[in-house]
Amino acid sequence: MLEEIYIRDLGVIQEARLGFKSGLTVLTGETGAGKTMVLTALGLLLGERGDSSAVRRGQEQAYVEGRWFVPGNEFVAEKLSEVGASGGDGELILNRSVSAEGRSRASLSGRAIPVNVLAELGDQLVVVHGQSDQLRLKSASAQREALDQFAGSEFLDLLAKYRQAFESHRELAAKLVAIKQSISERSAEAEGLKVLFEEFERVQPIAGEDQQLAELANRLTYVEELRASAIAAHEALSSEGFDSAPDAIGLVGIARKQLEHVSEHDPELARLAQLAKEIGYQLGELATDLSSYVSGLEGDGANDLELVQSRRAVLNALIRKHGETLEDVFVFARSASDRLLELDSSSERIEALEEEVAKAGRLMAELAAEVSRRREAAAKSLADEVTQELKALAMPGSSLVVAVTESAEFSSHGKDNVSIQLSSYPGAEPRPLGKGASGGELSRIMLAIEVVLAKTATVATFIFDEVDAGVGGAAAIEVGRRLAKLANQAQVIVVTHLAQVAAFANRHLNVLKTTGQEFTVSDVVALTESQRVTELARMLSGLGDSQSAQSHAAELLTLARAEIR
Repeated sequence: MLEEIYIRDLGVIQEARLGFKSGLTVLTGETGAGKTMVLTALGLLLGERGDSSAVRRGQEQAYVEGRWFVPGNEFVAEKLSEVGASGGDGELILNRSVSAEGRSRASLSGRAIPVNVLAELGDQLVVVHGQSDQLRLKSASAQREALDQFAGSEFLDLLAKYRQAFESHRELAAKLVAIKQSISERSAEAEGLKVLFEEFERVQPIAGEDQQLAELANRLTYVEELRASAIAAHEALSSEGFDSAPDAIGLVGIARKQLEHVSEHDPELARLAQLAKEIGYQLGELATDLSSYVSGLEGDGANDLELVQSRRAVLNALIRKHGETLEDVFVFARSASDRLLELDSSSERIEALEEEVAKAGRLMAELAAEVSRRREAAAKSLADEVTQELKALAMPGSSLVVAVTESAEFSSHGKDNVSIQLSSYPGAEPRPLGKGASGGELSRIMLAIEVVLAKTATVATFIFDEVDAGVGGAAAIEVGRRLAKLANQAQVIVVTHLAQVAAFANRHLNVLKTTGQEFTVSDVVALTESQRVTELARMLSGLGDSQSAQSHAAELLTLARAEIR
């Protein structure tokens, strides 16, 4: 429920604080007094575009603050949590400022927020009806939404299930179409991959083979130099000729014998003799390894090198096609294998998808049929209830028709077209609201619908901006009665020029304008009972001090009090 609005430097309003309560609150005042500014202030709090022209002349910015009490509202609690603000036992504070330069800022319970968040909150807090909203009621989507709301929460749950089925069917169908459309492309891709994969299978590379071949090629290129150096090293270690110089093994052996000869006289020399012995063993092993190495270099090195280089060329050609290293080739081979399996299974996937699409389509059709059945039942109830309300709104010969017809295609809302039509008099052909209803009739129809929908409404506050336009006399009294009835179930705030409507209010706010030579200031005050009589008299005759007008006003108030008690 809206509890308070504070306005500063907005249009003709210098500063005003408006308190609201449950029931019916009316806002009245002379034309140009500033009633529109109050609605503008509310619109700013609900996320409407901020216009710098609304800033009071000579001031830097306009400021609006609204306080709501919304205990247990999960959506509001979620938004408060998202911005890191506290709800304060169901209290919600919205702030909006608009600078003279056009900059706009918004906050939620002290936390800065984007303006669009205000609009999201507004949808959960307030329903606003004005002339523009009457135009909205003429649209097919708005009429369908009104019917769906009337159908109740169980229907909305069913509609949510249908929408889920509809989206699932649409996604599966789109996927199936995409696969079928790409069959030729997939076939070409598969053929290309097969060629490349066959090449891989033909080459049969081994992990690390490129590095091994590079080392082998380098060795074969310098095979003669390697052999000569290895032989020379072997000769230095172990000479097999009789006339050659002493080799390393022989010299170490001589050194060991010399040390062993005297080692018994000194333990240190015994240690060194043992070390010489170990070195001799190591030199012998080195000579043996060199001999094996030289033997391994024997053969046709030129032919071996040619084979190695040929293999490297094959591998390098494969690498260039699939990356920079041999590992990239193996990565390609693995991915190509998986992709070929996927592409080769296209026919199976198509069959499986076709079955899934058919199954999803059957579920969607079943849910759509149930949605239609419940819509038709709700349409009859809505039409009957609104027609009864129209009779009470001085339209006794009028009746509402809510037609539910089958559309050619499934959509996110089902397979129904919803049309709210008006039969202006008994026997008249029902016509769409936009063609069959005048402005005054449309105002009353909208009010009648809201009174009926209030039974299922989740929004706590309704605001009507001169919805009684084009209505007068007895019809105006009936409009007041229906607004009072609606106020039994929700908070209702009405901007009106009709005393017949204002008389039914539980709280009456009056916008007063003061004009000087260089300024115009408006203020908003809550009227006492005696002040209400004067204001209603002004609204009835334009003469607040007229005794006859005041008498009529008092009569209206007496009538209204008797009705709303």
